[in-house]
Amino acid sequence: MLRWLTAYFASIVGDSVYFLALGWAAAQFAGPAQVGMVLAVGAVPRALLMLLGGVVADRFDPRKVVIGSDALRAAVILALAAVLWLSTPRIWLLVVVALVFGVVDALFMPAVGALPPRLTAPDEVVRLVGMRQLAIRIGKAVGPPLAGFALAHHGEAAFATAGVLFAFSLLLLAGVRIAPLPAEPGAAGFGTPWQDLADGLRYIRRHRLVGPLVLATALSEIGFMAPLQVGVFLLAGERGFGASSIGWILGAFAVGAGLGAVGLSLMGRIRRAGTVQAGTLVVASAAIGAIGLLPTVAGAATVAGFAGLVGGVCGGLSIALIQHNTAAAYQGRVAGVLALSHVGLAPLVFPLFGLAAGAVGVTPMFLIGAGISASAAVVGLLSGDVRRAQLTVRQPPKPGPRTPAPAPPPATDPPAGRPR
Repeated sequence: MLRWLTAYFASIVGDSVYFLALGWAAAQFAGPAQVGMVLAVGAVPRALLMLLGGVVADRFDPRKVVIGSDALRAAVILALAAVLWLSTPRIWLLVVVALVFGVVDALFMPAVGALPPRLTAPDEVVRLVGMRQLAIRIGKAVGPPLAGFALAHHGEAAFATAGVLFAFSLLLLAGVRIAPLPAEPGAAGFGTPWQDLADGLRYIRRHRLVGPLVLATALSEIGFMAPLQVGVFLLAGERGFGASSIGWILGAFAVGAGLGAVGLSLMGRIRRAGTVQAGTLVVASAAIGAIGLLPTVAGAATVAGFAGLVGGVCGGLSIALIQHNTAAAYQGRVAGVLALSHVGLAPLVFPLFGLAAGAVGVTPMFLIGAGISASAAVVGLLSGDVRRAQLTVRQPPKPGPRTPAPAPPPATDPPAGRPR
């Protein structure tokens, strides 16, 4: 488990370094329009193919898909670093690299999301999910400064750093072993990719616990990400907070989310985990809305940190409940839908958030985002299976007094006639 977490952390840092390096390289060789094109070329196929990536993970084994994806990413990025070192590339080369990376990422993300239930026992999934969330937060915090350091010295060094991180992740993943896929009565066999995808979507829609939680996750992503990724920038400009305020607010949220992930990994049995998940979602949503109401940077950053703390617990519980209750044969497709809601669906709302903020103001849009996120809790609570859902985390044995060895049986006289 630790080997997988380390590999995943290296991959997250590599992702952050790569995306910053790609934007920097495009800006060196092209104008603003071309920079946007390069970044979009990578983002669009990643979002469009995410669901099919889940099909591939279920059909071909998520471990093999993750290893193959990491190997291809390492090879492509290291090759680009070599080209940048030896010559000045054309913009078309960056477009090709962005396209390939986007397609490979669409395979990697659902596969890596499907692995936790296959890496550990069911009563350890909550702890692994919490540690994975922590790895994501720390990786996204470490990646940008590392990329900035590399770009300040040699631009191609940033791509080389990302490629080395992917290669390191690959070496660790090669030693990871996962549990075999159990035979499940009634599970549908594989058909065409489109049939498999439709089968996975039907599974989510009909499942009385997984379905509501997947829908709630998508709604909460929209309600959280738009205020944090767009609203904070608009808020800083409207109130004259200054550019540094953006870092304080977003940094506080990230630290809070990391602490929430740590807390989740340390929890024991969680009674009514579905109800707890919905309750923490309501509290976190209220905190997100409050960010837009506070007049000072310190107040906004403090509330953002609290929102991250409670949201970290909420998000981890949601993922753990979904993975704990999803049949093994559908883990990849369910992970693909969750990944799509994060990298594909939520960003589509960003332009709408900006336009609406320009029309009605930034503060109302924070409150609207909070309302959308809180509505996700209602979606979950409407399901009795969600309300009754529980999670159990295996606790390490507590040290105690050593049990004394049993006393030997008392000596008895031998039977008559036997010599002593």
